[in-house]
Amino acid sequence: MTKLALITGASRGFGAAVAEALAPTHHVIAVARTTGALEELDDRIQAKGGQATLAPMDISNIDAMRHLCRSIHDRWGKLDLWVHTAIHTPPLSPADHIAEKDWDKTINIDIKPIGMLIPFISPLLHASGAGQAVFVDDSNAGKFHGAYAAAKAAQRALFSAWEAETATAEALTVQAFEPAPMATATRARFYPGEDRTPLADAHAEAARLLSAL
Repeated sequence: MTKLALITGASRGFGAAVAEALAPTHHVIAVARTTGALEELDDRIQAKGGQATLAPMDISNIDAMRHLCRSIHDRWGKLDLWVHTAIHTPPLSPADHIAEKDWDKTINIDIKPIGMLIPFISPLLHASGAGQAVFVDDSNAGKFHGAYAAAKAAQRALFSAWEAETATAEALTVQAFEPAPMATATRARFYPGEDRTPLADAHAEAARLLSAL
């Protein structure tokens, strides 16, 4: 039976690299907001001989994600792997200057959906008999990263609790993976003048993730 991988945040950067790395062995269900970037990803996956189902949607649209998970159940009955890479990167700001609109967006995209996606996706992973869930972590919590660091901390807490709760489950493994700093658009928004030469390649980090699964 075909192995199925759901990648949330699949259109660019690390998420796209993970999707491409999985293409030879999995049918990839790619979720992201940008249709054009998903179509480009699909072209690269097909070039590798793989197949993908594109889901151009925002993970903060809970009804859309609920419908997607139900569609996965109705079509395949299970999910073998979920890699969550989607992240909204709020503007760098002192903690006492975080704009309300930026904080609301951070909560609605980075925190609230995880609390809903875990209950949606967990039964699909259990149905696989050997499901795996991967939270892509980032420990960067320096100055001006308060909103972003808070979002990652909330995600980490949810996944850590889920990991502890399923520690003895044979049908599901939950784990975190922290890539090395990569030359992605997300990092460029935080560090626009940074020398990108020493940064890791997203595809190399994707390969490292797959070797850890």
